[in-house]
Amino acid sequence: MVDIFNHGHSTLKFPNDNPYLNGPHKPIDLEYTARGPDLQVIGEIPKDLQGMYVRNGHNQVHEPIGKYHPFDGDSMLHAVWFNEGKVEYRNRYTQTTGYLAEKGAGRSLWPGIIEPRKRQRRGWGSINAMKDNAGTDVVVHAGKIIVAMSQCSEPYRIDSQTLETLGPDQNWEVALGDRGICSHFKVDEHSGHMMFFNFSEKAPYMNYGVVDGDNNLVHYVPIDLPGPRWPHDLGMTENYSILHDLPMFFDPESLKKGGHRLRFWKDIPARFGVIPRFGTSDDVKWFDAKPCYILHLSNSYEEGDEVIQEGCIMPNPVPDLSDLPKEGYERLCRMLDMHTQGTHMHRWRFNMKTGEVKEETLDDQITEFPMVNGLYNGRKTRYSYNAIPIKGEWLLDGLKKYDLKTGNTQTFMMPKGEFVSEAPFAPRINAKSEDDGYIVTFVTNQNTGKGECVLFDAQNIDKGPICRIIMPYHIPTGAHAFWAGSHLLYENGVSLAG
Repeated sequence: MVDIFNHGHSTLKFPNDNPYLNGPHKPIDLEYTARGPDLQVIGEIPKDLQGMYVRNGHNQVHEPIGKYHPFDGDSMLHAVWFNEGKVEYRNRYTQTTGYLAEKGAGRSLWPGIIEPRKRQRRGWGSINAMKDNAGTDVVVHAGKIIVAMSQCSEPYRIDSQTLETLGPDQNWEVALGDRGICSHFKVDEHSGHMMFFNFSEKAPYMNYGVVDGDNNLVHYVPIDLPGPRWPHDLGMTENYSILHDLPMFFDPESLKKGGHRLRFWKDIPARFGVIPRFGTSDDVKWFDAKPCYILHLSNSYEEGDEVIQEGCIMPNPVPDLSDLPKEGYERLCRMLDMHTQGTHMHRWRFNMKTGEVKEETLDDQITEFPMVNGLYNGRKTRYSYNAIPIKGEWLLDGLKKYDLKTGNTQTFMMPKGEFVSEAPFAPRINAKSEDDGYIVTFVTNQNTGKGECVLFDAQNIDKGPICRIIMPYHIPTGAHAFWAGSHLLYENGVSLAG
């Protein structure tokens, strides 16, 4: 029998015309736990898969103030634990300060990212207007889940077994002040270090930090930038981090008037700052590259004199909207269309001795949300696992595996009406190679109305799923995901399913 934890308290009004509150994006107003006979299994759950797959996502609770953006909703974690062929699933809200305040009020108290002028009270994030929804990124560090939103927020820690919200991190949250932590923070699974950054409209415009494997803030320094920026990701190698100063940021004249008009400055080069892991702003070596924006990197690593960064370049992050009406959601849909933005796999080579930058396109197909084997994060990787977006929609309906050594690829497209989430690599027990394991993802199945956890053989993803675990209820589309193997969980005393 499904264990219902909370029936929720949604005040959303249906029907409505917001595409990001309907269909595959429709929030689930239910928190529950399911295991064993509660879950239908098609295929066989691998017995050599041990760990936790967890995905964050924006699950709106209340009727929004103004227009709702899909990055506005409250954080909800969905997780599946695997152990010796057994599984357990649960979903829980992250109970941020903003979530609890709105729960008490029974309504929205903060506007979203595209409605900052409607704010009526102090907010969080780099524009100090939004609710801290903590709904973007998720990793496991020092035995606990940590979540945050992309516009910078308090670092919330979550119990890795129960998904109970433990609150903002007490070890180092105070030291960050109102800057918080921005996705994407990177975990080095070999050293236990977690690298992060934050940004603001006020100087210093960026800070960079390192938290050690015992969850102590051991490094936190300001980074000199020419003005307010809007970075999203961070590169990590064995010895360096890569900071992003990209030419998509708020128009300075708009900021002076209290506005937040994002512009892409086509004549300003993208700058990448390579900083030693424990370096300061004076140690950063800056490299100029062609103008672009970047949401998500695949991986970064060192090779000889070069620091190499691989990921999804976005050459057109702010598409032309002049032909669209100002009301309605057509403008928002085009802004989020990865096909319009031209997102594709790219490589940057930064020569630390000569200062030279070399760039190359790795593939011209539109893909995003790249993932690698976490044990190789920061080390040279051969494989990247990317999601394929639908044209015109913020939805993912396929997976593509890149062999970056041979140039070969594998692709699997989901049946119509089925949408994947970000899909991390999960190594099998006693894996023999980098791609010896599984690709794990949640599937939002509009044909059945139920969510699924789906496994692929990472060496043969083009052959399709080897196992589908059917959940009792709908799982909405989401944001980022993480695979935490037993080496991240067992040593911290966390038990798994079964």
